[in-house]
Amino acid sequence: MNRFDEALPIIESAHKRARTYFDLSYPAYSQKPYCDICIHKCALDSEKSFCGLVENSIRWAGSSEKGLLEWYYDPLPTNCVATFICPEKEHYGYKNLAIFYASCNFNCLFCQNWHFHDYLKRRSPIYSVEDLIGKIDDKTSCICFFGGDPTTQIAHALALAKKVKDRVRICWETNGSMNLKILKEMFYISVESEGIIKFDLKAFDERIHIALTGVSNKNTLENFRWVGEKSKEIKDRVVVVASTLLIPGYVNEEEVEKIVDFIVNINPNIPYSLLGFAPNFFFDNLPTTSKAHAERSFKLAREKGLKYVNIGNRFLLSHYY
Repeated sequence: MNRFDEALPIIESAHKRARTYFDLSYPAYSQKPYCDICIHKCALDSEKSFCGLVENSIRWAGSSEKGLLEWYYDPLPTNCVATFICPEKEHYGYKNLAIFYASCNFNCLFCQNWHFHDYLKRRSPIYSVEDLIGKIDDKTSCICFFGGDPTTQIAHALALAKKVKDRVRICWETNGSMNLKILKEMFYISVESEGIIKFDLKAFDERIHIALTGVSNKNTLENFRWVGEKSKEIKDRVVVVASTLLIPGYVNEEEVEKIVDFIVNINPNIPYSLLGFAPNFFFDNLPTTSKAHAERSFKLAREKGLKYVNIGNRFLLSHYY
């Protein structure tokens, strides 16, 4: 990344090409008046917002009335990044209601859930809050909002969460790039329901983050610092988990070390999950994460002072490098 200024036009061209394929703009068009949900602050009168849900001042999905999403039951214990410390990890016979929002405020070139763009193009399926409340039964222990990212449809997610937080745990899996006021609502709902907010720290170096996602990580790191500090007030359970995808050639041990130092300086008790990468979307020519890469990163994280470290989806790990 020593010649980032030279590489930036190529990076921007790759992200623009990925988004043009799905009729999405890049970069975001920002000016007042603007949407204040996330980092982009898209102009409300723009032809299309970065997430694709607002066109010419009209939000067609992601409101408290309707969400663009798919849902399914995930038998417990699930394969989520927090499984290794989740209070539901041995709750056999019960299930998680997984709510996958089909929109995002990042443009990850390695996205494993890139199929959500097809939902955006056809504008379906649409579900109301009441539709999803009807999916909760006596065997449903928790809800996880993910995607894409729940940030882009947070009005819908919060409307549902507020109605069911006394019945199930509320968990979030997010890139963390939202307005701090929104993050506070998400965090306190998780705390109240004894759920977990899971932050995906994709990179620490902003240049690497822009190359991977098309977006700065400044907002994510600021927000993670806030939740990390607040997590120290909760003594009896885990409320925040961090995770990082080990992308060959991009997120190596040096990058993991920077992320780990960042977490340790906030709260060394925050659990950290290292995830294996598999080739996907525009990063389909890279190898899967090697076992050696994952194990070196795990050892480093422990040696740097993190108390709870996990290697997730070990079945993906290879011996390619």
